[in-house]
Amino acid sequence: MAPLRFSANVSWLFPELPGLPARLRAAGSSGFEAAEVAWPYAEPPEAVARAAREAGLRLVLINTPPGDREKGEMGLGAVPGRQAAFREGLEQAVLYARALGCPRIHLMAGRVPQGADRAAVRSEMETVFLENLRHAAGVLAQENLVGLLEPINTRITDPQYFLDTPQQAAAILQKVGRPNLQLQMIMDGNLTGNIREFLPLVGHVQVAQVPGRGEPDSPGELNFPYLFQLLENEGYKGFVGCEYRPLGDTAEGLNWLRSYWERQGRPQAGQ
Repeated sequence: MAPLRFSANVSWLFPELPGLPARLRAAGSSGFEAAEVAWPYAEPPEAVARAAREAGLRLVLINTPPGDREKGEMGLGAVPGRQAAFREGLEQAVLYARALGCPRIHLMAGRVPQGADRAAVRSEMETVFLENLRHAAGVLAQENLVGLLEPINTRITDPQYFLDTPQQAAAILQKVGRPNLQLQMIMDGNLTGNIREFLPLVGHVQVAQVPGRGEPDSPGELNFPYLFQLLENEGYKGFVGCEYRPLGDTAEGLNWLRSYWERQGRPQAGQ
């Protein structure tokens, strides 16, 4: 069994540091060999690529642009009337992925429009999403990139998000039927069953404790040593993104990861 590979989500980790380059440097100094960032678009792609390279990191995941955050948008993939904006954002994400050498792009589905009933608009939103995903799959294939679909928990994280269960995401992936579109899984309920059922579709995993979204070894409902062992046993080969909210200093809160690396016999940063 191969050990798991972890990536630092620098949109969440090292919030005590200003700016993406500083966070990338801190991730590299903490022993990470890979990083992910939700939206790198405030920095020129060449600057992000240089910062990652200098930190000894490979970038493994970015998101498509969220749309108009001031209007409450959080992705555009399934949002009716925003198809042109989604495709423009996809082109920007591909430009960054190419410059960063980043192989995966999370294709954000977006939220149910404000004031709309989820059940009433579900069919229309799925139709829009399927159309956009077929377009995206073709664009990404030309660049040898993978697109990811991430269901987001509507009970805890984002009540309005359209894509909210791995079952829904898997059904959409089956309808699109493109090999370069995969599932992005964050740890949620029924984990043993979901991991075993959906892991063949999974291209990326993200972890955070529930319900507080803190470090994996912080108090909460999830038993991460068990889950990490399960991922190893099931042969997961992708990255595990650390997308959690540090309860204190990020580096001091990485003891859980240092312990994992020590069990694998990996030399630690500074040794």
